[in-house]
Amino acid sequence: MKRVVVGLSGGVDSSVTAHLLKEQGYEVIGLFMKNWHDDSVTISNECPWLEDSNDAMIVAERLGIPFQVVDLSEQYKERIVDYMFAEYEKGRTPNPDVLCNREIKFDVFMDIALKLGADFVATGHYCRKDEELIDGKSIYKLLAGKDNNKDQSYFLCQLSQQQLAKALFPIGELTKPEVREIAKEADLITAEKKDSQGLCFIGKVRLPEFLQQKLQPKKGDIVTIPADFSEYVKEQPQFKTKEEELNHLSTKFVYHKTDGKIVGSHQGAHYFTKGQRKGLNVGGTKEALYVIETDVIDNLIYTGEGKQHQGLYRNVLFVANDEIHLVREDLRLKSGETMKVDARIRYRQALEKATLHKVDTGLYVEFKNKQSAIQEGQFVAWYKNEELLGSGVIS
Repeated sequence: MKRVVVGLSGGVDSSVTAHLLKEQGYEVIGLFMKNWHDDSVTISNECPWLEDSNDAMIVAERLGIPFQVVDLSEQYKERIVDYMFAEYEKGRTPNPDVLCNREIKFDVFMDIALKLGADFVATGHYCRKDEELIDGKSIYKLLAGKDNNKDQSYFLCQLSQQQLAKALFPIGELTKPEVREIAKEADLITAEKKDSQGLCFIGKVRLPEFLQQKLQPKKGDIVTIPADFSEYVKEQPQFKTKEEELNHLSTKFVYHKTDGKIVGSHQGAHYFTKGQRKGLNVGGTKEALYVIETDVIDNLIYTGEGKQHQGLYRNVLFVANDEIHLVREDLRLKSGETMKVDARIRYRQALEKATLHKVDTGLYVEFKNKQSAIQEGQFVAWYKNEELLGSGVIS
């Protein structure tokens, strides 16, 4: 009998994952990951870990499977929290959920599971796995979940072949309503439980307060850039090569305080991210202001009026070589090669047509349509049909 360790989070998805595996005849062990101790930065009635671990334990009892809590808070702090602080300090926007899967669930947690003699690790992600023999070698594929509203393949965009080989995603073929129905029929306490919205396994975090633990408040100016800013209306130069053009199009606009007018103040540029609308507290404009750029060195926030402001949009981004990650190593592009794909730069975004251009220094992703708020530090993930092929951190 194959042994599977399930990451029981105290939510309905992982509960049903454990239930389905038990039905399929696996020997199932439930482990709850305790990743965070500091309740002062979570909204405690939203998603405290104590309540979640208790729900996970009740589900394990109901299913008749062994259960224990593993404390991974030290590794979580080192690999996720410290990284987040460092990234925000640089004016970048990290995605802790993608990192949590790569560094915690499918690394530290997976190691613990394998030491317990597990053949597989299972999670309640809405995605699917497939296997194909290519040139005599087993190649694992990461596929989108069947439920379009819940597809979570993006969060797993940094997994490797080794990690996928040991992973199971039992609810990937189901929709969320079907999962809740199964939980009800199995009489699981989590059947009606609301989805948690917070950081991976921390709960709902007040991000500014969270960041303020390390990044001190620092008063600075909010500058608004007009729609007819000179750089927006400048004629495009003539390009000798495609790479020259891509390099030009992926380069951010550079703003100076004198390019616009000061409309307010903020408590620290490192608390803000491109595309953000909330928290600016500036009135008196016709349309809402959006953050179009942050400058953490001079502590300035540049904003533009309205969702269509040109400063928000670009159609090319760049990923440096050391930030490219391929789920499908066998589909690696050589310098000068291109590939037509569908891509997204954030979890909830619909897939967009794009072309990958491999160059000596990295990879350009050229979108057919301009994308709003491309932000350094975020992950871009690319797909062919329903399969996630690779990803990278936006430079």
